[in-house]
Order: sequence, then C-alpha cells, then structure tokens
Amino acid sequence: MTRASATTTKAPATAPAASATTPADTAAYDAGLLLLRVVLGLTVAAHGTQKLFGWFGGGGISGTGRFFTATGYPAGDTMAAVAGLTETLGGLGLALGLLTPLAGAAVAGTMINAMAVHGAGAFFAPKGMEYELLLATAAAALTLTGPGRHAVDRLLPVPALRTHRLAIGAPALALGVALAAVTLLVRD
Repeated sequence: MTRASATTTKAPATAPAASATTPADTAAYDAGLLLLRVVLGLTVAAHGTQKLFGWFGGGGISGTGRFFTATGYPAGDTMAAVAGLTETLGGLGLALGLLTPLAGAAVAGTMINAMAVHGAGAFFAPKGMEYELLLATAAAALTLTGPGRHAVDRLLPVPALRTHRLAIGAPALALGVALAAVTLLVRD
C-alpha cells in the first residue's frame, strides 16, 4: 500500500447551521411586542372611554352620538356606543394580549372608519388621518404577528391562539376590514 492510498482525505467540517433566532433575539422581539401592545391598547381604550363615559375630556355617549350623527352615521348614540365599546374592549384586549387577532382586527376596523371621517381632506393632523392610520397599521401588524410570549393568549386552552400568526391573523383582519366597510356603507 502506498502512502497516498493509505491517507484518506477528509471533507472540511462545516459548522452547524445557526438558528434564525437566538434566545436574546426572541426576548427582544417579545419585549417590543409587549411595549407596542400596551401603549397602543391603552391609548385606544382611553379613546373608547371618552366615547362611553366622557372620561379624559370626552363627549360621552350623547356628545359622541351628536358627532356621529353630524358626520352621516344613523343612530348616533348607538354608533357612539359601538365605537366606544370596540375601542375600549379592543384596546384592553391588545394591552393584555387577550384574543389578540380579534382585538387587533376590531381596533383596525374602527380606525378605518375614523380615517374616513377625519381624513377627508388632508393627511397631517389636526385635520388629517395620520394618527388614525398609525393606530390602524399598528393594530393590523399585531393581528398578523401575534402578541408575543408575554400575553394572556398563551394561557388560553385554544392552541391556535397561543401560537397564532398569519393563518389566524389574516382572516381576523379581513373580518375587521369587512365590518368597517359595512359600517361605512350605512353613512349618508
């Protein structure tokens, strides 16, 4: 046997493929989603309580109802209650990470209606829709991504809510947009 035939050539060792995320990346992702959920959710919920109870300088049902009537919605008080409940419950749901796909879709749908009312002539505040667009987009993003690990959804017995992503979020968001469109159709 020659020396060349006795020596085997080894292929260079390759390092195992690195995972797409590390625990530190996941922790940062979850912390970012928690911060976004809490700030967005509590902001929207506060707007809902303005409509329902007149808190934080809001008009309550009657004042908000007059606004809805003036902007072309029928049954202004009913629409004020629907918007107030949707914002309050949807906002709290987002803040807690509870039923996140539905909470996010509800907030996004409500903000679509707000954009139609406030953004008729401009983009920038105070007469434009930039604020409502930002809230709707953030809610839609949370609907599609899920709430992260620091959420009540992870404690629910429904596996789809514990790990949802696009498969649950996209239909929920489509429902929110469809309901917003129906609501806009009842306006004069």
